[in-house]
Amino acid sequence: MLTEGQVTITANNPEQEEAEEQVAVEYEGPSIEVGFNVSYLQDVANVISSESLRITLADSNSSALVEDPDNGDSLYVVMPMRL
Repeated sequence: MLTEGQVTITANNPEQEEAEEQVAVEYEGPSIEVGFNVSYLQDVANVISSESLRITLADSNSSALVEDPDNGDSLYVVMPMRL
């Protein structure tokens, strides 16, 4: 769940285990709830050398554009999952 100034990350698996983490973000706008396959996000995060990344979202059903805020040479697209 993305809200102004904070994202709440929730992860779960088929064994019904769940984890939740809240992270401060630079975001202003309406709340958005979107789901991603964590493996795809990890693949992108592993090739970005910066400590942070920029994720651009139009809405919860559209693809997410992920980029390194310090280096605009590469852009990555990650498709959301239905929640």
